[in-house]
Amino acid sequence: MACCQFNPTVGDLDGNLAGMIRFLERAEAAGADVAVFPELSVTGYPPEDLVLKPRFVEDNLDVLHAVAARAGECAVVVGFVDLDRDLFNGAALCHRGRVALRYHKRLLPNYAVFDEQRYFSRGQEPLRLVELKGVKIGLSICEDAWSPTGPIAELGRGGAEVVLNLNGSPFHAGKQQARETMLSTRAADASVHLVYVNQVGGQDELVFDGGSIIVDAHGQVVTRAPLFSEHLLVCDIDVPALYRKRRLDPRGQFEPLAALPVIDLDPGGPGDATSSEARERPELEGMATGAPLVPPAVPIPDELEQIWKALVLGTRDYVTKNGFTDVGVAVSGGIDSSIVAAIAVDALGPERVHGVLMPSRFSSEHSISDAEALCRNLGMEHRMIPIEAAHAALLGMLEPSFEGLNPDTTEENLQSRIRGVLMMALSNKLGWLILTTGNKSETSVGYSTLYGDTAGGFAVVKDVPKVLIYDLCQWKNGDAGRIVIPESVITKPPSAELRPDQRDDQSLPPYETLDPILEGYVEGDLTRSDLIAAGHDPAVVDRIVRLVDVAEYKRRQNPPGIRISPKAFGRDRRVPITNRYRG
Repeated sequence: MACCQFNPTVGDLDGNLAGMIRFLERAEAAGADVAVFPELSVTGYPPEDLVLKPRFVEDNLDVLHAVAARAGECAVVVGFVDLDRDLFNGAALCHRGRVALRYHKRLLPNYAVFDEQRYFSRGQEPLRLVELKGVKIGLSICEDAWSPTGPIAELGRGGAEVVLNLNGSPFHAGKQQARETMLSTRAADASVHLVYVNQVGGQDELVFDGGSIIVDAHGQVVTRAPLFSEHLLVCDIDVPALYRKRRLDPRGQFEPLAALPVIDLDPGGPGDATSSEARERPELEGMATGAPLVPPAVPIPDELEQIWKALVLGTRDYVTKNGFTDVGVAVSGGIDSSIVAAIAVDALGPERVHGVLMPSRFSSEHSISDAEALCRNLGMEHRMIPIEAAHAALLGMLEPSFEGLNPDTTEENLQSRIRGVLMMALSNKLGWLILTTGNKSETSVGYSTLYGDTAGGFAVVKDVPKVLIYDLCQWKNGDAGRIVIPESVITKPPSAELRPDQRDDQSLPPYETLDPILEGYVEGDLTRSDLIAAGHDPAVVDRIVRLVDVAEYKRRQNPPGIRISPKAFGRDRRVPITNRYRG
């Protein structure tokens, strides 16, 4: 069995085909009987409204036929968009030059970031199995695995011994552990070996983390691929007779066992050979020819490492898949711009990341020196463009209009907007993608300047709360074994430095107070009264709830950013801009 943990690009049908062929060649060289690719691997996931273009669907079917023509003794399972009077999220098992079995996804998710019911119809066709090298195999797709009474249970009762589950399952913190608990339960309940193959890579706001696994019929994880990287996981699955396990397992004892139709892919061949017995495999990694190959399960990284790697992968793929080579970051000496620069360097290399210092009359010497130290630590090029001349000129231009009015945030925000103009000018002239630096806490309450620090192409830490920013910076320094992000950046009070001696806590509650309220209101959908009942200060709750609600119009104009929580702004959390409900 070869789990092809593949990083497709949405809409790049030719590129995805070439990538799948490369994986297939490696799987064949390893002697695999079956090579399994992720959900919608032909088109990339999610293709969204591309599937409403008839030509796109036709071209995707042409790629499926090309895969089928290439399939030989090693069967190939790919995800594609099928057309049969309507559109279906499909999987095809290809063998010896033809499509031997098609399956249509039955359970279509329509929550959180998913809206598959907008595009696809539910599969209704009778379930079927294929038999390859004496093993009965069934197909399922992603959400099909999450229901305890769904297709995997039906396939198990119908005689499947191995179920292949194709996935486009996006990351959020803690997702892999939740997946594995579910998959272990599903495999044990159905008494099947479950092969879970997940996409990897960034697609707009989403990051797919891979983590493909094989689970045996007792619910034990046999092996696991690494998270956040392409990988070919080759593993022999020992498929003993499962009747003993099923007879002794109380689950399903009273369910009728209706044998499903079976397509025999080896007519006239041996009917009792397991995968590891039925073919000769070349020697791999020191294993003797013919010895079972069961690579050890790659450990699951801790949560901070997972989040960091998700941010790096999401940044790299957004930049490169959209045709950019270099990025620009406005480095201020603050913690948010520092973490964004560090993530960008990990994603792209220091030679492709450019720091821009834009001090004003209110910028402190330590902020400038911290920004310069960060760039040196990361090995990235940086330049300084002071904004005082532009600030003074614009204040002079606006003076007649502002006559008789006291200075306020208008003059402060003017500095941020000057910086936005400069960064976008560098983007236009030098071809950089500008990475914005706002975090989830600030984005939630609108603590940003529209057309200022929100100006850019990609918001790397848009879904990362401020307290977590600090934890990630400490983790990065520890993981690197050296100071990457200067300690003074981590320890000094956060400030936008738009007026003398400004600090964030003059405008907002301390982040240790703010972030739990935001988590409850934004991610937990709690109301004002729910938050007060949970023990939060009523006056603080009233203020924060109002700030979150009135900032919705700002968030709609922000660039996309990487999702790392169960509920992010954008395609996840959708509330009306015009809205008077406060709860």
